Amino acid sequence: QVQLVESGGGLVQAGGSLRLSCAASGRIWRSNAMGWYRQGPVKQREVVATITSGGATNYADSVKGRFTISRDVAKNTVSLQMGDLKPEDTGVYYCNADGVRETFYSSPMDYWGKGTLVTVSS
Repeated sequence: QVQLVESGGGLVQAGGSLRLSCAASGRIWRSNAMGWYRQGPVKQREVVATITSGGATNYADSVKGRFTISRDVAKNTVSLQMGDLKPEDTGVYYCNADGVRETFYSSPMDYWGKGTLVTVSS
């Protein structure tokens, strides 16, 4: 089985920084992109940042210049360095792996972590 486990969430003051990490375990022959999504108290889950196996990144407009996503393909990990945090960044952050194939014969599937809570206080 493939599992994604997030870590690094917590309580931080506005303007502070946090680093989220996501570790994928299980058999992974190939995956496409990995990314981070978040869901606030009154918001739908939204994409924060994604990164392909080739290193191409994409960020939500609200976090550009403040967040940096990185990926270690060999270790099947993805991280999100968050800086200059704002109260509106508060939410549960979920790790996502897109198009995962466990073996050559496997169909691609998407996996989600259980989330890690980030709370930014004013």
